[in-house]
Amino acid sequence: MRIGLVVDSGCDLPKSFIDEHGILILPVSIRLGDQIIVDERDPERTRQFYATEASEKAHGAESIPFTMEQIKALFLDKVVVDFDYALVQTVPKSRSPIFTNATEASHAILREYKPIRKQAGVEGPFALRVTDSQTLFAGQGALAAETMRLIKSGMKITEIRQSVEVLASKATGYAVVPDIYYLHKRAKKRGDKSVSWAGAILGNALDIKPVLCARQDETFPVAKMRGFDAGVEAMFRHGARCIERGLMAPVVCVSYAGDESRIRQMPGFDRLAEAAKRHKVELLTSSMGLTGAVNIGPGALSIGMIVDDPAFTTD
Repeated sequence: MRIGLVVDSGCDLPKSFIDEHGILILPVSIRLGDQIIVDERDPERTRQFYATEASEKAHGAESIPFTMEQIKALFLDKVVVDFDYALVQTVPKSRSPIFTNATEASHAILREYKPIRKQAGVEGPFALRVTDSQTLFAGQGALAAETMRLIKSGMKITEIRQSVEVLASKATGYAVVPDIYYLHKRAKKRGDKSVSWAGAILGNALDIKPVLCARQDETFPVAKMRGFDAGVEAMFRHGARCIERGLMAPVVCVSYAGDESRIRQMPGFDRLAEAAKRHKVELLTSSMGLTGAVNIGPGALSIGMIVDDPAFTTD
């Protein structure tokens, strides 16, 4: 059975990994004033965004995910012939309509795929499964990377589906936010009152940087650090400790809303990389997708892994 993986562009993985494993991307468009930017995880387009003034105006941007009809068209064009089963993983349904759109599209796809496969000379049925990743940014990347490892292992699709359901409930993404005032403006735009104006102003004045956790379809702060570098180092230390304690999947993803080459020079990364090497954990680094940058701000850093206990300690 040919099993394929489909993710939305909010899933932070290196382009080389995506291409190597034939992962299909559901694009998300970003409306920035009169400009429309399509995020297909194209490294060059992402670099251009981070290198121009567009990134400075990101707080006013609007994300536009694929509609049900667009998802249906993409699958009928590219997926139903190339694969016998497609695993679709999306950003949490509480953050975007893409999960709902993909689920609705799946019903239409299953009604319409047979003549397309027949015309292409492909025998047998086609099926797909849409899963809410329940996490964000590098956390979604870790879930996708482990899913691909299970596919490549030759595991039966029923076992993969069962494993992915468990893994999605444990997939965890952490992020250090460089500008709490930016986070406040984005939250206000969405009607989220969790970041107050006073708190945002005070946080910036004191150089307080929140560390966020995205897990089980909830996003919440787990720490506040004095300075961005301190937050980054604490997050990498936490990642190294999680590796040493034992992960539920041998992969860690790191993404940065900027030039990804900076990641390896950040404080604490060497410790994370050394722990990953020692414990045979795959460490994947990439630029953060544009939707992530728009939501938590250019310059944000995320780390994702699959852990049973997400408790964050700063010591």
